[in-house]
Amino acid sequence: MISQFFVLSQRGDNIVFRDYRGDVQKGSAEIFFRKVKFWKEDGEEEAPPVFNVDGVNYFHVKVVGLLFVATTRTNVSPSLVLELLQRIARVVKDYLGVLNEDSIRKNFVLVYELLDEVVDFGYVQTTSTEVLKSFIFNEPIVVDVARLPALGPAGLFMQGTKRMPGTAVTKSVVANEPAGRKREEIFVDIIEKISVTFSSSGYILTSEIDGTIQMKSYLSGNPEIRLALNDDLSIGRGGRSIYDYSGSSGSGAVILDDCNFHESVHLDSFDVDRTLSLVPPDGEFPVMNYRITQEFKPPFRINALIEEAGPLKAEVILKVRAEYASSINANTILVQMPLPTYTTRVSFELEPGAVGQVTDFKESNKRLEWGLKKIVGGSEHTLRAKLTFSQESHGNITKEAGPVSMNFTIPMYNASRLQVKYLQIAKKSKTYNPYRWFTFGDSGNEAQLALASPAT
Repeated sequence: MISQFFVLSQRGDNIVFRDYRGDVQKGSAEIFFRKVKFWKEDGEEEAPPVFNVDGVNYFHVKVVGLLFVATTRTNVSPSLVLELLQRIARVVKDYLGVLNEDSIRKNFVLVYELLDEVVDFGYVQTTSTEVLKSFIFNEPIVVDVARLPALGPAGLFMQGTKRMPGTAVTKSVVANEPAGRKREEIFVDIIEKISVTFSSSGYILTSEIDGTIQMKSYLSGNPEIRLALNDDLSIGRGGRSIYDYSGSSGSGAVILDDCNFHESVHLDSFDVDRTLSLVPPDGEFPVMNYRITQEFKPPFRINALIEEAGPLKAEVILKVRAEYASSINANTILVQMPLPTYTTRVSFELEPGAVGQVTDFKESNKRLEWGLKKIVGGSEHTLRAKLTFSQESHGNITKEAGPVSMNFTIPMYNASRLQVKYLQIAKKSKTYNPYRWFTFGDSGNEAQLALASPAT
């Protein structure tokens, strides 16, 4: 199926390389990196995940800054190879705990052992962390995670004075704790990707939520667990609105357009009480993926105003308002706006007292960028940009600029109102003595849950 697999750093360094079939030239990694680094085809700025060079198909995904790449000369399903690359990255992360260049270099023997078991002569054998345990004998070398950046919503679980460090979810699923103790913990997190399109007057044109209930299990003995979701969760619109507050929980009904579950999930009682039963495999995996396309309250409101200031000048005013509670902060916000192609210079004016904000004009693709380190709920921020053109505009400038896009991360915020009400081990024994850490999001919604069961 695939001929080669390799992992490249952001600098193009070849960290891992495995040739399975010998039908692709040895310099494929250098050819791939040069092509991706200087991609200018089809008017696109970045290379697509799949492309062909001299009869060789290149597939790649970017994971935490690393490029996972596969090559082949045969006509294979792109989605299959891309999924394989994602699963290889997930397996490596499960075994190493932390997925970065340093951890792979320190554990290159273990990584090559994993690759030999996952893929044989280019054909996939297994990508299950639990199955691989029977064939992998090297122990991971733990890297120092003290200097790693914060993990966002999964970085801290607490209840009262009980605290679990952010490094708890960055440990290997196969390595034991000091003194030979086995970790007995499981982490659950709700991760949502929000896509909203506003009109020029501020009305919502399209809105969508792509969500995942992500789980990472360190439990031994394969115990069965139950995961309870909202009682008023429904699949399919059925004529109801997402703003229907008649649910028993009082937080509003959650209506999913569609969803799918991990193969380990049993749905025997899901239709009755919205409870999922599963025997979690070792490592990280998605319990459920879901999609919502009904209207919902977006976390931000963006207004863009463009005014002509002369024959060769114009002014852009961008306003961003946070629509969530003041107890929640958004991090690493990036606002982008394409400008007319004849824009030559942009000068920026930030609001008085602005801290942690950066601006830039990308002349290569005529794009305005506005970065904000943090936005507190309920606050509003404004940016003014004065544009200079090389020629007069013969049409409407507003049709030649935009649309405005925004990337951000909001820990502890849940736009869909989906909740993990509780997680419990179905069969209790002396082996498990549960301790729970809860973290709540806006309006009391549970953003994630962790259950730690130290062995007694």
